[in-house]
Amino acid sequence: MQDLLEQYLSNFTNTASRGDAREESYYKHLNDLIQQYAISQNIKNIDVTILPKRTEAGNPDFRIWDGKNHMTGYIEAKEPAVTNLDYIEDSEQLKRYKATFPNVILTNFYEYRLYRDGKRIAQAMIGRPLIAKQLLTTPPVENVAQFKELLDLFFSFSLPRVHTARSLAVELAKRTRFLRDEVIAVEMQENGSKGHRQIVGFYEAFRKYLIATLTERQFADLYAQTITYGLFTARTRVPLEQDEFNRRLAFDYISHTIGILRDIFHFISLGEPPKSLEIIVEDIAEILQNSDVNQILHEYQRTGKGRDPIIHFYETFLATYDPAIRERRGVYYTPEAVVGYIVRAIHALLKSHFGLADGLASEEVKLLDPAGGTLTFPAEAVRLAAAEFKAKYGAGALHQWLKQHILINFYAFELMMAPYAISHFLPRPSQFKQRLMQFIPI
Repeated sequence: MQDLLEQYLSNFTNTASRGDAREESYYKHLNDLIQQYAISQNIKNIDVTILPKRTEAGNPDFRIWDGKNHMTGYIEAKEPAVTNLDYIEDSEQLKRYKATFPNVILTNFYEYRLYRDGKRIAQAMIGRPLIAKQLLTTPPVENVAQFKELLDLFFSFSLPRVHTARSLAVELAKRTRFLRDEVIAVEMQENGSKGHRQIVGFYEAFRKYLIATLTERQFADLYAQTITYGLFTARTRVPLEQDEFNRRLAFDYISHTIGILRDIFHFISLGEPPKSLEIIVEDIAEILQNSDVNQILHEYQRTGKGRDPIIHFYETFLATYDPAIRERRGVYYTPEAVVGYIVRAIHALLKSHFGLADGLASEEVKLLDPAGGTLTFPAEAVRLAAAEFKAKYGAGALHQWLKQHILINFYAFELMMAPYAISHFLPRPSQFKQRLMQFIPI
């Protein structure tokens, strides 16, 4: 390690002596140091990604993945002239990084600070920047053992396995906020860039096909939630015997029925999204891979919330992601038993008090859910109506009845865009769920 640091500081000083070096000019030296350390520790095929520097927002400068394609951590680098890392440590930017990413290094290339779950756990100064600046010479190496311990801690990190709905919601929510504010919103401001054109293309498509008055801020929120929840839903569909899950595999488990959503996941899974978007999506996928999804879904079933726990997880997620909008919009899901009771009661009343022998299946019935959410009530109404029709008239005419009655007469409205998108990810007992609703966002 002594030799590695001597070479690193020597190369660093040579670059600084040119007089025209910028922060990015030093990235190569830090990259080389990390790669050489990995070799010395027998960490094979390490992946160091240097992210493009546009603004003070966005992802940290370096993303480090181990040789097994799992996230290790992030490094945020500041110019060597920034000698007061205490100030940077208290900045809003680093607070966001520490709150979002569990394993982060802050450095000015001489001093290194390691944060684990938001707390500083190690620190090392490997050389004095004033010597390099004032004497124009390579400073002597210091604190070799401390620095090696810091890197050992950094590379020893592994994501803990998530076992509860609450803990998963926390991890997903903070990354979704980061995706919304530091990636999508930033890319949309980058006029002329490829990433800007790609994401604005989706924005225009959402405005054309979903809601004409959608603002850029609303779109960033919708797009971020759609990506995260789509990844979550895709993860729930991965077979138990398959251990691997990542952004590329997610596309295979996204429903084919809704074209615009399919396009989103083709873009982030198989396309060439902006590097900043790719990185955070891979980070979310890594969290989901380390989640005990089956246990989390069973948690909802054990508490009596019904057969569709994916729906109820959205309430848990939104309570963490944006509790204010959850309260304002009343995102509180009714237990499935209550939903079933209410729908059955309406079905019975249509027969007993309105003289409609087929209840919800009667051709005179029009159904509207003015706050459809993720379609809990309409889906149960359709299920019950279809069961009534099939019991009385057989399955042969069911498909035609769906087209002539359900698709024409059953409606739902929803103010929040994310539940609209999410409703199309979710499985329902009836295989024809995706085509049942004229589900219109307003």
